[in-house]
Amino acid sequence: MDPFPADDLLLTSECETTEEEEDGQLDEQEEEEEQETVGWGLLPEVCLRRVFSFLQDCDRARAALVCRHWLRVLHAPELWRARSFVFSGRAAKSRRADFQSAVCYAKTFGRHLETLEIRFTNPVNSLTSRRFQQTLRTFLAVLRKDNSRLKSLSICCMELDRPAWSRSVRNALVKSLSIFLRKAGHRLDNLNLRGARLGPLQGCELLESIAHQSGKSALSKLNIEDFFPQATAVYTLPAFAHALARFRNLSVLSLSYSCVSDSLLEALAAGCARTLGALHVRCHALEPHGQVVWGVAWARLVQGCPRLRVNFSIERILHADRLLRILLPEIPVRSLGLSTCYFSEQDWTVKPVLTEVLPLFKDCLQKLILDFNNSHESVDDELLQLILQCSKLSYLKVWAFLDVRFIETLLQHRLEGKCSLKTIKIRIYTNRYDTHEEDHLLEEFFTKYKELIEKELSYFVISYPML
Repeated sequence: MDPFPADDLLLTSECETTEEEEDGQLDEQEEEEEQETVGWGLLPEVCLRRVFSFLQDCDRARAALVCRHWLRVLHAPELWRARSFVFSGRAAKSRRADFQSAVCYAKTFGRHLETLEIRFTNPVNSLTSRRFQQTLRTFLAVLRKDNSRLKSLSICCMELDRPAWSRSVRNALVKSLSIFLRKAGHRLDNLNLRGARLGPLQGCELLESIAHQSGKSALSKLNIEDFFPQATAVYTLPAFAHALARFRNLSVLSLSYSCVSDSLLEALAAGCARTLGALHVRCHALEPHGQVVWGVAWARLVQGCPRLRVNFSIERILHADRLLRILLPEIPVRSLGLSTCYFSEQDWTVKPVLTEVLPLFKDCLQKLILDFNNSHESVDDELLQLILQCSKLSYLKVWAFLDVRFIETLLQHRLEGKCSLKTIKIRIYTNRYDTHEEDHLLEEFFTKYKELIEKELSYFVISYPML
């Protein structure tokens, strides 16, 4: 049998080269390989750090095995200054390795952290809640010992009022967090504890821990929205206003409307005079919001904090008389969001809100977000009149039942300079499944005002069937 098949002999004959040609090819290959090696070897560290910043941890681990140079670059503090951990509270999605990885990160790179976000969502049983508590305890202990750079800390959505949290685990978690904030909290600039849902006593004690060194504290941004359980009437707790009074440098404060009281506003006016610039208030129909807050208290706060701008987000509060108790004319409302959350009451009408409530802020309102289920009435004229009244309104987002020709009228007024809108985002609800006619008209309006839209507006308008 021939040891070299005909096909192999043919291939060999076609690929034959002279020794000189082979040497030339080898030299070229060696030169190219040398250039590649030299190129990667001389690549500036700043470029490598930029590339590595886009990699996940598993890819960074592989890159660290390439060479000692890459390993050294991967230990650069710039790559580890910001970190986000998301843990699932569902047993099927919760993995022990995720918690262990977070602890390992704290021990290896925790000293470099400047921005840390931890989110724990939907705890459904005691096992996952205990794992999270133990992980957070170790993580914070390492940071308290080794880290002096942390400026921003966010621990969101713990929902400590859920049955998944036993009393002992909840107390242990709050204790760890309280110790950390008391020892290292004075270095923080931003603290976000949204959705903690602590009991009134523990919540006020934790706030006292945050403000323990208020004279030295650099904290300027604090988010305590949903910090207490939903049914808690925080405005009746003197300890809450007392705790907030100890903060001296707040520039941005986010909280629920159930926390707002005359004593709180007086405390903020005294403690954060001339520093408080933004107050974000969320109000939900299921939360206690029947308290009486006097306009004079708001006026004193504005006088003490002349740069103050208030942003309201209000959900499922539909009637104008209830809104008028909350949205007092003394409040400098810059941004306002009103949502019915797809709930509808046939005896409710949105027109008084558009004609009596919102015009109170026509001289200061800059951002307006409306989500109404107004299938039983037309509000096109009232909404257009409100937009024309608000001289500083630059951002408009509306989800509602509107006539599609409302868009043409609005764009025409904007072209004539009758309003100052820069952002228009509108979802036009319709009861019909087929929106071909509405889509065709919207295309015509876009073509007609194309120059205005492309040069001066952030524009997004669609029709949306509500069936």
